[in-house]
Amino acid sequence: MKKVLLFILCWISISFSFGQQIELGGNWNFKLDPEDVGLKRNWQTGNFEESLILPGSLASNNKGYRVDASTKWTGLIVDSTWFKSDRYSKYRSKDNFKTIFWLQPDRSFVGAAWYSREFTISEPMSNGELLLSLERAHWETTVWIDGKKLGMRNSLAAPHDYLSEKLTVGSHRITIRVDNRIKDIDVGINAHSISDHTQTNWNGIVGKIVLKKIPQISLSNIKVYPDIDNKCVRVVMETQNNTGKTKKVNFLLNASSKFSPQLHKVQLLEKEHEVPVGKDKYEVIYPIGDGFYKWDEFNPYLYDLTINCIHGKEKSTYNTTFGMRKLGIRGTQFEINNRLIFLRGTLDCAVFPKTGFPPTDLNEWKRIFHVIKSHGLNHIRFHSWCPPEAAFAAADELGVYVQAEGGGWTVVGDGNGFDKWIYKESRQILDTYGNHPSFITYTYGNEPEGKNQGEFLGNLIDYLKKYDGRHFYTSASGWPDIPSNDFYDAMYPRMYVWGDGLKSQNNANSPSTDFDWKNIIRKYKVPYISHEVGQWCAYPNFKEISKYDGVLKARNFEVFQEMLMENKLGYLAEKFLMASGRHQALTYKADIEAALRTPGFAGYQLLGLSDFPGQGTALVGVLDAFWEEKGYISPEEFKSFSGTTVPLVRLSKMVYTNSEILNADVEIAHFGEHDIKDIVPTWELTLEDGNIVTSGRLNKQTIHIGNAISLGKIEYNLSEIMRPEAIMLNVNVGKYHNRWKIWVYPSEDEDYTGDVILTDTMDEKTYMALEKGKNVLFSPRKGSVNSDKGGDITMGYSPIFWNTAWTKKQPPHVMGILVDPKHPALSLFPTDYHSDAQWWGLVTDANAMVLDSLGDNIRPIVRVIDDWFSNRSLGLIVEGKLGNGKIIVSTADLFHNTEKRLEVDQMKKSLLKYMNSNAFDPNNTFEKVKFKAMFH
Repeated sequence: MKKVLLFILCWISISFSFGQQIELGGNWNFKLDPEDVGLKRNWQTGNFEESLILPGSLASNNKGYRVDASTKWTGLIVDSTWFKSDRYSKYRSKDNFKTIFWLQPDRSFVGAAWYSREFTISEPMSNGELLLSLERAHWETTVWIDGKKLGMRNSLAAPHDYLSEKLTVGSHRITIRVDNRIKDIDVGINAHSISDHTQTNWNGIVGKIVLKKIPQISLSNIKVYPDIDNKCVRVVMETQNNTGKTKKVNFLLNASSKFSPQLHKVQLLEKEHEVPVGKDKYEVIYPIGDGFYKWDEFNPYLYDLTINCIHGKEKSTYNTTFGMRKLGIRGTQFEINNRLIFLRGTLDCAVFPKTGFPPTDLNEWKRIFHVIKSHGLNHIRFHSWCPPEAAFAAADELGVYVQAEGGGWTVVGDGNGFDKWIYKESRQILDTYGNHPSFITYTYGNEPEGKNQGEFLGNLIDYLKKYDGRHFYTSASGWPDIPSNDFYDAMYPRMYVWGDGLKSQNNANSPSTDFDWKNIIRKYKVPYISHEVGQWCAYPNFKEISKYDGVLKARNFEVFQEMLMENKLGYLAEKFLMASGRHQALTYKADIEAALRTPGFAGYQLLGLSDFPGQGTALVGVLDAFWEEKGYISPEEFKSFSGTTVPLVRLSKMVYTNSEILNADVEIAHFGEHDIKDIVPTWELTLEDGNIVTSGRLNKQTIHIGNAISLGKIEYNLSEIMRPEAIMLNVNVGKYHNRWKIWVYPSEDEDYTGDVILTDTMDEKTYMALEKGKNVLFSPRKGSVNSDKGGDITMGYSPIFWNTAWTKKQPPHVMGILVDPKHPALSLFPTDYHSDAQWWGLVTDANAMVLDSLGDNIRPIVRVIDDWFSNRSLGLIVEGKLGNGKIIVSTADLFHNTEKRLEVDQMKKSLLKYMNSNAFDPNNTFEKVKFKAMFH
């Protein structure tokens, strides 16, 4: 019996004039092997009693063991609070088991599982060798037919293909052992190729299961190398001749376009070649001719290539698809077909709640990529995993640039089993998916470890460049920076780098739109892509829970919702989502625009457009885990700052007085299909009611492809703004629009204090004044709130980064503010219901208050949205009756270091005006003992 492996391109569909194949999907028998005794007991020769459906996984068939506290998970758990805290004790019970680390399956199994079924060989299939192909098996497979072993495969990305000797007419049994344990090949327990944080470490086969008859002379691989300059493609065919003799074979190559405006049929090319025995390569140059269609994000035109192999009476046909595209680098930016592109990307972290494994059907991937493109993006990075064939096909069709990865997030270069495996895995990925024009960049995986990582990954890159030069390569996503990199994919050009905390760009600096990353990237001579940009969280959307009706359940969401309800805040869930979501979306806007403003920048990869429900629950997407909208930003709005063409302004600040001049440099990032010719950019300032304050036109000009392109300047004297206003600055360049909100306050000396007592210390004199019925504005210095009353909560301007469980409470610890814009206390402080730039000066020098420490059902003027792990009722500004008087407490410091924080003075004026009005009639009542215990 022959035990030869043929790596057939999954994209290649094989049909023969006498050909046959058997689809093996359907009912299979199976047996779990938790003690790993099946090999010793020769289970491959027997049958199994239980049944399930393949393609599928154990979990999708509701097989395996019910999850509980003893379940063996694949993934690091950073925060052990769930295991120890009384708060979670009820969720550790067998009858109410709910984890908070990731989406939770009902059943799980890690180990060997055996699958078996019978099939029938017909007469036409009995006279030739057979190829068994298992698409997307997870992970290690071993195959027997009639008890005879065909071999073992362990690719995470490519089909597991097995060659079988001839089989007689009649019934036969196939047995497949699938083992999803990490053994000698350790890709990393957090790698999205295997982790429970993402797609789960499932066991099964989820793609096509096909047994095909193969001819005596066959093609085991076809690689197509497009050459748009010379109007041809180089076709490299790997031949396999099992006849025992050199054979003369006619090769007929025939290509035609698809998805193109008109059909382009390439002239038939016929070549005769003597194919030697065994494995060999045959290369031909196939002229495409004039008038061919190119492939890119705007015009994703493809070509079907058919190769007929004829020798004697035997004919076999092979098909693959390719695109005419040319990758290049100009300076420190990428090119496609000699035109600059900017990679506007997001991550796909292998999150598939319905199934717990990746889809292998084209339509689902087209749905996902339609969503990505509707948000203005053109690129997707598959974080530490490689998707199935259908994903590449969908990306080809819709014009999405793909970064595939070898499945690793682990130690490299230490001589372990992974080091050898990643070479083989990379070759299989390139062989299987390399013809897809969407496949433009590749790396081993994510953020490697190991003291020899640089040398090892440099050698890997150099090897892969020689093996397949159709793609760009880098060491890893994240690091290291080594000479072999075609491009660098690192985290530093973004607003928050791991560990920044309150030193991050947007927490340490007041909001503006005039910063960029040129000082970071200027030393690099290769394209620089910013790694995992964003990671800004929004509050959980509990309406989403009902959508988890498949393999994975949102038990983490259920826990967070129950805790919110227990804290009597359930009525605020939707408002928390919307307020934190708008804050998140505006923060993504700031991050993305900084990248677009940076001269010579190559692109960004967001983490992410959609949620990451693992690693402690990282709700970082403006979309949920199903790539569906949450309701607080539309694709159209997102696209306005992330699309092919984005107008930009450089504003040194966002808050002004009406004694200042508004100065803005107008720029554009334009990476469209063509230059924009003879355009007149326009701008306008509008009030919140839509009324136009002023408008203007910039010079008529032609905008070439690129970024950091100056369009002109805006200058406007703000003296005509006579009252506090939130004003929208709109810039329009033809059909492309973008906007920014600024705040203008009157420059006035009016004193609003009246009879209100202002203090930063609650001494006995102040308490006596309250007893006499006085009104007090109390604004303690930062750090004055006792730690158990909110003093241990670190405030900041940005949303929570990733999540506090996984980052070990990197600050900020809260998710912005929630406020009623119509509250009379804010009549001089125009605001929306969520955090925005004019809140920066208030929240960056502040403490939060745990409102339950002041009494029951305390309703603040300005609420702070707590982390979903705690769900406390928090306040920033709260009013109440104390003794016979009335008090407003602002733990945003209103009295100190206010010179450069115009918004702080304006908030103080607004509160004082309210306190001196008849509207000041608080519903809250504070007890003196509890009030005094709040502060020190």
